[in-house]
Amino acid sequence: MTEGAELPGIGLVRQHDLYIDDKNALTLESGVAFGPLNIRYECYGTLNADKSNAVLIVHAFSGDAHAAGYHSSDDRKPGWWDSMIGPGKAFDTDRYFIICSNTLGGCTGTSGPGSINPASGEPYALDFPVITIQDMVETQRILIDHLGIDQLLAIAGGSMGGMQVLEWSIRYPERLRTAIVIASTGRLSAQGIAFNAVGRNAIMSDPHWNGGQYYGKDQIPRQGLSIARMVGHITYLSEESMRVKFGRRLQTRDDFNFDFSDQFQVESYLEYQGDQFVERFDANSYIYLSKAMDYYDFSSRYGTMDSTIDRSTASFLVISYSSDWLFPSYQSKELVYAMMRRGKDVSYTELDSPYGHDAFLLETGRQEIIVSSFLKSAMEGRR
Repeated sequence: MTEGAELPGIGLVRQHDLYIDDKNALTLESGVAFGPLNIRYECYGTLNADKSNAVLIVHAFSGDAHAAGYHSSDDRKPGWWDSMIGPGKAFDTDRYFIICSNTLGGCTGTSGPGSINPASGEPYALDFPVITIQDMVETQRILIDHLGIDQLLAIAGGSMGGMQVLEWSIRYPERLRTAIVIASTGRLSAQGIAFNAVGRNAIMSDPHWNGGQYYGKDQIPRQGLSIARMVGHITYLSEESMRVKFGRRLQTRDDFNFDFSDQFQVESYLEYQGDQFVERFDANSYIYLSKAMDYYDFSSRYGTMDSTIDRSTASFLVISYSSDWLFPSYQSKELVYAMMRRGKDVSYTELDSPYGHDAFLLETGRQEIIVSSFLKSAMEGRR
C-alpha cells in the first residue's frame, strides 16, 4: 500500500474479542464442557435500530474473522472476502451489519489447540477437545446473543462455511431469515474424507509434530503442514485451470535437469502455497477442523435429508460451480431437491467457471449480483 494512499472499500477495521471466563462456557456435541472460551470477531457497517439488518459470514477451512478491510495501512491484502463485503458490494455495508468470527478450533483468536489451557498454563495441543460443525455453530450463537441480535437477516458461507450455514438453519431455525450456501455440501464424500486423511497423516508423520506438542519449540511440523496444504490446494483447483495456468511448462529452462528438484511451474506453485500456509496456520488446527468436516452429515441429523430439511424455516440461496470437483454440483442439487420436496423457498444457480472449488473466492462478479439481489429481496420483506 502506497504511503498516504486512501484505503479502498471499508478501509481500516479492528478485531474484537468476546472472552467468557467460565469453565462451562460451551457444552460440546461430545458432551464435554469447555471453557474459558474466547471468540475473535470483526464487524462492518452499522446495526440498525431494530437490529434487523445483521448478516453473519462464516468462513471456510483456512479463513478467519478478517473477512474485509485492512488492519493497518501497511497491509498488502485486505480480508479474504473483501471483494464481496463493503459499500455497494454484495454484502453492502451501507445497508447491512456484517459479522464474521474465527471458528472454534481455529488459530487466529478464537479458542483452539494453540490457546493456553488454564489448567496447565501451556497450549492445549491435543488436550483441546475434539470439535464438530455443530460446536462451531454453538460458538457463533453465543456471539450473536452477546451482540443482542435475536434474528439474523442472513447467514452466508462457502465450503466449510456452507456446512455451518446448513447447521444454523436446522439448529436455530428461528434465529435466521435466509441462508446462503456457496460451493458446499451437507456431507463430505469418501473422496473428500480421503484427502483430509492424507493431510492429517502428512502432519502427524512429521518428526517435529511431536504428538502435537510443538508450541514454543524451535522446530514445528513445517514440512507436514506444507504437504497437507499442497494436497488440499490441488482439490481447490480444476484440471482446466491448472492446464491454462501451468500446463507442462518448466520454470527456467527448455530441457530437464535429470534430477529431483522442482522443475515444472506447477511444482513451484504448490511449494509456494505450502510455504505461505505454514506462516499463517497452525498444524493442530488443520487436524481438528478437517476432522470436524469429516464428521458432519446434514442428511442424517434427523433421520433423512427430508426430515432434516423440515426443521428449517429459512429461505435458501444455493450456489455451486461447474468445475468444483471437491464439492461437486450434484451435492448442492441433492440439498436443493430435498428443499423443493419439502416446499421450502429455495433459489439455485450453478455458475460455469474453470476455477474449481476456489471459484467462490474468485468468481465474485457474477456471484455478487446473485447474492445482492437475494439479500435485497430479504431486506425488503419479499423473503
